[in-house]
Amino acid sequence: MNSTQVELEAATGTAQPEEQHETALESLASICTVLAIGLFVMTFVFQNFEIPSGSMVKTLLIGDHVLVDRIALAPPSKWAPFTFYRDVHHGDIIVFLKPNPETPNLFLVKRAIGLPGDHLHLRNGVVYLNGVAQNEPYAGMPVYDDNPQHAFQHSRDDFPADIAGIAEVATANHAAQWAVDLPNHIIDGDIVVPPGMVWAMGDNRTESADSRYWGFVPRENIVGRPMFVYWSFETPADQMNKQSIGERIGFVGHILIHIFDETRWNRTLHVIK
Repeated sequence: MNSTQVELEAATGTAQPEEQHETALESLASICTVLAIGLFVMTFVFQNFEIPSGSMVKTLLIGDHVLVDRIALAPPSKWAPFTFYRDVHHGDIIVFLKPNPETPNLFLVKRAIGLPGDHLHLRNGVVYLNGVAQNEPYAGMPVYDDNPQHAFQHSRDDFPADIAGIAEVATANHAAQWAVDLPNHIIDGDIVVPPGMVWAMGDNRTESADSRYWGFVPRENIVGRPMFVYWSFETPADQMNKQSIGERIGFVGHILIHIFDETRWNRTLHVIK
């Protein structure tokens, strides 16, 4: 800097400001703030889930990783009056804790078919809601055969006509209480959804273990709704049953090797509806 510049700065009072350096403590505080905000968002606002089974095919595939909105369907809270809440609508895809699960804290993803007061039954796999057959292009319809081992499909697809078949299938799905309680909710051949409950079914109707097998979903069990797929990886249907450490590590290695050629790139940011 020459003498002319020094004299000009002194005259105008516009000396160059000194560069500020962030201290280590300030950097740590900034990082902690970001982590705290991120933890809050991922705990109370959004959450990621992986789809482990084919019960929602064609809508959701095994290996889809979805971002779930945990606010819209949550019970309203006084501490956040600015947040948008709404009740469950017919056709909503919901994430919820399985009622009376054989595995604690088991989350499921299904579609809300019946709401409190609704009358439902199935005929040949077609859902009748309050007496009206539903047009469900996303639902997989049954194909019948003469195999005697597939007799359970009548209780599955003509619900709740076959009480004995339903009881047998429910018991096999660790839902003996539902087999006992079910007749109390049948009126004129329809299952009637009681207050505070939701009737949920998978889109892949022939493969989905849903409310037909374990009963109603309590409203308070619903934790959110999936918004979109942020990543999808081709995953074997039996991967969810491989729980040993060696099997898990082996699949992680498989992902690292095939992350580019087995990622379903066309499902990235796929909106779920």
